[in-house]
Amino acid sequence: FFFRSTRDFCFFIKKEAYRKTISINVLRHALCFSILGKDYISLVFYEILQEGDVFLGKNTKWKECHYVSIVLEQIETKIMQGIRLNREDGIALFECNNLTWLGYLADIVRKSVSGDYVYYNVNRHINLTNICTARCELCAFGCDADSTQSYAMGKENALEIAKEAAKDPDLKELHIVSGLHPDWPFSYYVDVIKTLKRELPHIHLKAFTAVEIIYFASISGKSVSEVLIELQNAGLDSMPGGGAEILSDRVRNEICSKKATAAEWLEVARTAHNLGIRSNASMLYGHIETVEERVDHLLSLRNLQDETGGFQTFICFPFHPNNTVLGERIERTSVWDELKTMAISRLMLDNFKNIKAYWVMLTLPIAQLALGFGANDIDGTVSEEKIMHAAGAKSATFLNKDTIIKTIRETGRIPVERDSMYNIVKIL
Repeated sequence: FFFRSTRDFCFFIKKEAYRKTISINVLRHALCFSILGKDYISLVFYEILQEGDVFLGKNTKWKECHYVSIVLEQIETKIMQGIRLNREDGIALFECNNLTWLGYLADIVRKSVSGDYVYYNVNRHINLTNICTARCELCAFGCDADSTQSYAMGKENALEIAKEAAKDPDLKELHIVSGLHPDWPFSYYVDVIKTLKRELPHIHLKAFTAVEIIYFASISGKSVSEVLIELQNAGLDSMPGGGAEILSDRVRNEICSKKATAAEWLEVARTAHNLGIRSNASMLYGHIETVEERVDHLLSLRNLQDETGGFQTFICFPFHPNNTVLGERIERTSVWDELKTMAISRLMLDNFKNIKAYWVMLTLPIAQLALGFGANDIDGTVSEEKIMHAAGAKSATFLNKDTIIKTIRETGRIPVERDSMYNIVKIL
């Protein structure tokens, strides 16, 4: 069946329900939609309940179908009543392919948490080096020092880039992450932060993932706490959420064996939060992880957020396989999976106010669509992101404010410029 508009579709539902040829509860949990343009819906799967029969195939038993519907209905009831979802609920949601239902629930939760605001900021990325000792199978950015593609930036170069970016009076944030350089001492990173904060005291410095912090501790002989305190004293304001990938050591041993373990990543975040350093959290999905490992990842973040309250936002992004070792045997996941994961993240992470649709990884059109699947943040202008683009990201490396504002307004939501701590700068 094809419906030219949602109005036609709703009319069909009401008519058939009135004729008692369709059970609304069954239908709600069995519909899948494919968006075919601005105002087209394709109904590609449905259940018809007529005289007690369900036409799903010769071997399909009504009790089995009814059981699935009951499970999802119970999850919906939990969500509507504000009851926390558990691990089994999360797995059931990932096994459900009713994308519109997931988006519907995620959007309700999003609106109850943050209203119709969609946040963005004006920021600039600085990647100090792509030389990296880890050489993870999932990464296209890192390379060896003798590679023709390698580069290493002195603190003067970093300052020059930062000052150029700061000519924009709206610039609020510098986002600084790098490879794990084998020859740089920890003091180099401290000096970079100290120099940037001295010259640009009004700019928020969000720098260094938990993986980098573990590396700094190993090369300096300091504890994680000592490393963070020294960076904080130099001018570090907050931390990005990268390097979490999937918080499963089974996965990490295969795709990023030289990075911090799952427990180490969480401990860095915990320590930072206890020192008053806020951070983000992330999940890289669509590679070798299982559904159960995705759910466990979300629960690990949720548990730590219960403990510290230090995460500002959650970013989930798909694995980009181009130019990676891992990509030789894995294709990029589907848009369907991207939107499903966004929605389920919103539903499982009930203690995260902000869920980000990172346009750099998703592309702007999908990020815009994700705003209807639980997201309330679209990131920022970014300017010269390198890590994801090395892996074949097709998005632009920069967006101007007008484009971001237009993208948000097209969804019927309210663009809100924020700073790095989610303080409102301007409501547009």
